[in-house]
Amino acid sequence: MFYKLKSYFFCNLHFFEESDKVKRINLSSEYEKSRSYSSAVVSEGGRTIWLAGHFATEETTGKSLIGDFDGQVRSVFHKLSVTLAQVDASLSDIVSMTCFITDVTNNIRFVEIRKEFFQNDKFPASALVTVSALNRPEMLIEIQAVAVSKS
Repeated sequence: MFYKLKSYFFCNLHFFEESDKVKRINLSSEYEKSRSYSSAVVSEGGRTIWLAGHFATEETTGKSLIGDFDGQVRSVFHKLSVTLAQVDASLSDIVSMTCFITDVTNNIRFVEIRKEFFQNDKFPASALVTVSALNRPEMLIEIQAVAVSKS
């Protein structure tokens, strides 16, 4: 539980001053880095942004992405980027994501595409879940995320 008192946050017995800087530590083994995720991300400072599930069944141009897993993944990351930009944040501020896919055979492909968007071993903590279906039959992927950005 967090308590805000003047310019300090108290969390259990630890506290830190608010600032415009976000301290971020990524904990990743070599295997986790090869799969473009971190087992844990620790952040201090900044503001937290909770992102609803994002999906894409067509490009911004209106071109259909039905049946196009790679296109849907790239479009979802683009949509996440646009949403974050509206609150002065970016994909690099994402600290955690839950990714839902409808076909387990796409998991390796997803990891490779995700690497296009997260570099320098600053991967978010992540769960990749295979589900039997998403909200619409044409959806192949949905991503929900949490970001921490500068205040």
